[in-house]
Amino acid sequence: MEPDRVAALVLAGGLGTRLRKRVADVPKPMAPVAGRPFLEYVLDELVRNDVTRAVLSIGHLGEVIVAHFGTSYGPLAIEYSREDRPLGTGGAIRRAVPLLGGDAFLVLNGDTAVSFDVDDLLDARVRHRTDLVLTVHGVPDVGRYGAVRAAGGAVSALVEKGTSGPGLINCGVYLVAGQLLDRVTAGPEAFSFERDVMHPWIADHGAACVAAVGPFIDIGVPADYDRAADVLAPTR
Repeated sequence: MEPDRVAALVLAGGLGTRLRKRVADVPKPMAPVAGRPFLEYVLDELVRNDVTRAVLSIGHLGEVIVAHFGTSYGPLAIEYSREDRPLGTGGAIRRAVPLLGGDAFLVLNGDTAVSFDVDDLLDARVRHRTDLVLTVHGVPDVGRYGAVRAAGGAVSALVEKGTSGPGLINCGVYLVAGQLLDRVTAGPEAFSFERDVMHPWIADHGAACVAAVGPFIDIGVPADYDRAADVLAPTR
């Protein structure tokens, strides 16, 4: 499967409660970073990877996203999947599946920017014969994020927050494919993709992972939002 045939779903419907004192009038993915909405950095990475079609899952203040991007961002065609109430990451993916088509697609978080290579994810799917590929990043302390247990590109477990020390973290960029799609579409209206799908899937079937190829930043908390401009400086 060529990269330009892989659609991407960007989860941009979260409430962003921890940033609300800093950014109250726009959804979290639209928080300004170095004079640009953060979501532009996320979409830049799709354009860099020759992805040509994206679905943005929107909810809280979603009209701000629609007004800014419309139906395209450079060569990237954009559609929208709307949540009339919070559905969790799993419910948001479930609702967007009919718009994505195909037997595989990318999932990204609209409040996380990371450089990755679509070819790496596609190759890992074939090499490990898996329907789930994660993008991971090495950090000095996994405490805030939880950890990914992996060896040789094969993932054996996701460890919840509470551990500390150096290790791999989940960057929130996934290739979702095949039978895993069946599990997502059979889920309830609202659920967590990470807790209710990924964890049991990895326990039963395992998964694959590939390393991010550039900087990683999650603007979910004010301290990281404050350093986002410095982290993303090379990509401006």
